[in-house]
Amino acid sequence: MKTTISVKNVSKWYGQVVAVSDLSLEIGPGVTGLLGPNGAGKTTLFKMIAGLLTPNQGTVRVLGHSLRASPQLYRKLGFCPETENLYDFMTGLEFLRLNADLHGLAHPDEAAQRALERVQLVKEREKKIGAYSRGMRQRIKLAQALLHDPEILLLDEPLKGADPTQRVLLIEIIRALGEQGRTVIVSSHVLHEVERMAREILLIHRGRLVASGDFRAIREAIYDRPHRVLLGTSEAKRLAALLTERALISGVTISDGELIVEVRDPALFYNGLPRLVVETGIRVERVVGLDEDLESVFRYLVQ
Repeated sequence: MKTTISVKNVSKWYGQVVAVSDLSLEIGPGVTGLLGPNGAGKTTLFKMIAGLLTPNQGTVRVLGHSLRASPQLYRKLGFCPETENLYDFMTGLEFLRLNADLHGLAHPDEAAQRALERVQLVKEREKKIGAYSRGMRQRIKLAQALLHDPEILLLDEPLKGADPTQRVLLIEIIRALGEQGRTVIVSSHVLHEVERMAREILLIHRGRLVASGDFRAIREAIYDRPHRVLLGTSEAKRLAALLTERALISGVTISDGELIVEVRDPALFYNGLPRLVVETGIRVERVVGLDEDLESVFRYLVQ
């Protein structure tokens, strides 16, 4: 996979406050989730990648170049910031047409219309942005980021304030962009929604990179945290005894006919469980991993 964004040994501080500390990472095409608690340095990282801030130390390269040294590359990048500082006196169409003019697009009216269609704001194109709902404001921000058809998109909390229907639309747009081979970095506090958009994650905490890569692979690598699996069965006590006897689990809780088992070796457990069921005839109706989602990975790593 080619690298489109490269961050090497980057640090950024504001007075005595260190926002990003010796951060190195590489990002390629597809959707990557940028995660971290409030104050972790996510927005600072976005702004350095976008060329809006200069690192105190280290280098940031987009498509192999520094944006600030190669301003023509700004046309290959779209940025949707978390802040909502928009021109409220403009209509949605006027705002997008202005952005198209600033990008020097050959057909600004057509580009603005396409962007409105993409985020389903055509009916509201003549409405003042000041009268837009929070979800509509998010969509017009995304529209301006998509307006010039960029290769790279930085989306800082793009789902914030959107209602459930709008969130589904935005998630579908973001996923489609990744499938088209664009490089998309998206941050969100709603982790199950990030999980729907991206498998690759970057987790930063206190300005440092804590983990990167496929979040399920990251979960597999967290050896000091046993996996918790729920098993639905009518023979809970017998199954618990057999799983313990065969050393497939390290702990077990029985509640209302269900087992919650702790597993140190997931591969051993998931290979051994079907054999045990076939040999004993015990009926297992449900097998549910309780902590293999992105939210659990996030919680483990930050704690």
